[in-house]
Amino acid sequence: MTETAASSSQGTPRGDKPAKVGMFARLALFLRQVIAELKKVVTPTRRELVNYTLMVLGFVVLVMLIVSALDFVFGNASLFVFTDKPEQ
Repeated sequence: MTETAASSSQGTPRGDKPAKVGMFARLALFLRQVIAELKKVVTPTRRELVNYTLMVLGFVVLVMLIVSALDFVFGNASLFVFTDKPEQ
């Protein structure tokens, strides 16, 4: 990396001050960059979309089962610790 590229993000030498850019020019640059990024987006095929959806739903069900099991275990443990045992 050259000293110029490493010293600033604009690629200008250290002594030069970059020209001020107006608000509308910055907005136009932002919109051009957004459009350029959106052109890179690849939409999945129907098969990929179904596959991704099933994987997400399976993961959600798995996490729900883990959280439910932990809730059951900790709930029963807290009842065991904090309730009085019946006398016989």
